[in-house]
Amino acid sequence: MTEPKRMIVGISGATGVSYAIRLLEVLRRLGVQTHLVMSRAGEMTAAYECDHPVKAIKALADVVHPIGDVGAAISSGSFRTMGMIVAPCSMRSVAEIATGATSNLLTRAADVCLKERRRLVLLARETPLHAGHLKAMLAVTEHGGIIFPPVPAFYARPASLEDVVDHTVGRVLDLFDLDAGLVDRWAGRLPETDAAVARLPLAQG
Repeated sequence: MTEPKRMIVGISGATGVSYAIRLLEVLRRLGVQTHLVMSRAGEMTAAYECDHPVKAIKALADVVHPIGDVGAAISSGSFRTMGMIVAPCSMRSVAEIATGATSNLLTRAADVCLKERRRLVLLARETPLHAGHLKAMLAVTEHGGIIFPPVPAFYARPASLEDVVDHTVGRVLDLFDLDAGLVDRWAGRLPETDAAVARLPLAQG
């Protein structure tokens, strides 16, 4: 029998739960089975940030794993998945993943993705950053993970907050070769844009 495509989605306590909600919605549309693990801090942040009750967010996933269930399927490398997206990813979670000293199912599942050489994408949310944050993100990168701060792409001319979220979600899913149809892809400069730039005064210095 053919195994379904599976994606682990983690929600930690950083700001930006909207990214995870949209990811779960889009992955369902794409026919990807989602395994959600949400930290307690993530549940608190969701209550502050969005109109979706935690119960409704969890209902978007195919399978929900309790944060303390370190014996869940996603804690084992023998359970095959496409990888994992942590959206948003707090700096505490980044630090645990960077060191391998995991304390819950979210960071354990991320560690499994690294050891199995599966794609791990962390939407790291913090600003400004101190040296400890930067070193932890570098360590994750050296271990094979991808740090993907959810930075708006203004060249896409977003007209709403939903457009900003969709662009980030689309670019994240690109990393898994999943085209969600959310990204206005750059196709080179337009003649009218070149003409407008040519009329700008020369920069000084």
